[in-house]
Amino acid sequence: MAVVVRAVIIGTVIVLVGTIPRDLFYWANLHFYASVPWAAPVTAAYLWFFWRYLRGAGPPAETSAQRRTSLRANRLSARQWTWALLAGVLGLVALVLALRVANRMVALPQQGIPDLSHVPRITVLTLLLMGAPFAGVIEESAFRGYMQGPIERRYGLLVAILITGTMFALVHLDFTPILWPYYVAVAAIYGRVAYATNSILPAIVLHTAGNVFSNLDLWLHGQAEWQTPSAGARLIWKTGADASFSRTVAALAILAAVAVWANYKLIHLERKTAT
Repeated sequence: MAVVVRAVIIGTVIVLVGTIPRDLFYWANLHFYASVPWAAPVTAAYLWFFWRYLRGAGPPAETSAQRRTSLRANRLSARQWTWALLAGVLGLVALVLALRVANRMVALPQQGIPDLSHVPRITVLTLLLMGAPFAGVIEESAFRGYMQGPIERRYGLLVAILITGTMFALVHLDFTPILWPYYVAVAAIYGRVAYATNSILPAIVLHTAGNVFSNLDLWLHGQAEWQTPSAGARLIWKTGADASFSRTVAALAILAAVAVWANYKLIHLERKTAT
């Protein structure tokens, strides 16, 4: 258990050290000179330096190699990138459909944003977009790099996904227990890609793209429809399984099957590469 505890602590510290300064920059921007999104370049600069440190730059020199190995931001071939991104995108789309199915079976909580009507729209949009790659880099470095790697090597991928998925849920302040399977599913998608390629780079791209989509949806509609569909959806226990629900279930079955196939091809590719 020492391996798990150490990995969880280090991963959590990385998330906190990464996100707390970003949150402070954003808070200051929303309260001082809000007409200019000055926190975006400041946050980008902080992310660049922090990323370099996680990759082994900076003191102490004795931990440089260990930091670089723990991050596992390893380069991939074009073919590896293609299959990793395909498997990840298919998994994320299937997850969106699964959430829509779940929302017809249970009432999922909403995700909203605070009232920012007093802040210029360009500032809100810029900070939301900057938040996408920031979260992608910090969270994948922490969860799929420093946290998942040691647990995966010691206890296997399944245990690593369950633990990182649970921690991934807990660090999101809007987490409620009913959404625990969602966060574990996200961890499974990103974690399996990182495991198959021995690199967090595809997961960073997938995470960033997903955040761009959800943040834009949040900005345009006031709620992240892809994550927590409208609470006004009618439960099938009251209305029955209508045509819309049946189509979503059918689409989910097809996408899930294709996602499994893409993951199989990715794993097979990695085995061929290893040999």
